[in-house]
Amino acid sequence: MKTYGSCLCGSITFEAVGALRPVIACHCRQCRKTSGHHVAATSVARDELTVNGSPVWFASSETARRGFCGTCGSNLFWDGSGKNISIFAGSIDGPTGVSLKGHIFCADKGDYYDLGDDLPCADQDDPELTTMVR
Repeated sequence: MKTYGSCLCGSITFEAVGALRPVIACHCRQCRKTSGHHVAATSVARDELTVNGSPVWFASSETARRGFCGTCGSNLFWDGSGKNISIFAGSIDGPTGVSLKGHIFCADKGDYYDLGDDLPCADQDDPELTTMVR
């Protein structure tokens, strides 16, 4: 399976050749501040991701960094510890083949929206949600 994606202006493209993890919505303060809302992300094993172009990396914490396009500002990646790298679902071109399977950091979510689904909702991180793969 191959998945392709890009930033808004096309300066950065990527190809993932492995199975994508289902999409997880993160409602933590950092995700809300960097995206303007919550982040919906999938992930793939880092050795199954090829990035063309030069993302700008921002160290958003002591344990993670975020990759974005320095030209158009598109948020593309979240990179923490572990074998996978997160890909922002909205940056995928065409059908993704994955669906939203849960929410993390629900205790931090904004007060201006409700979670209107019956998906699992963890108050903080949930390793079972964030590491599951199809």
